[in-house]
Amino acid sequence: MIIIGLVLVAVGLLMTLGDRLPLKLGRLPGDIVVRGKNSVFYFPIVTCLIVSAVLSLVMWVIGRR
Repeated sequence: MIIIGLVLVAVGLLMTLGDRLPLKLGRLPGDIVVRGKNSVFYFPIVTCLIVSAVLSLVMWVIGRR
């Protein structure tokens, strides 16, 4: 429970301070943006891959204990 709470706090800080970080998650090169006349479709494929890789690494490290 404590680890989940710390992760939620860290995610909240990243979202709050996200504009000031040099690496903008969600706006990386390779993310798909299609702008229509009245709408915008946005799919952050590269961001999803990076988040997945980081979470997989964290779970692998935790699982080795």
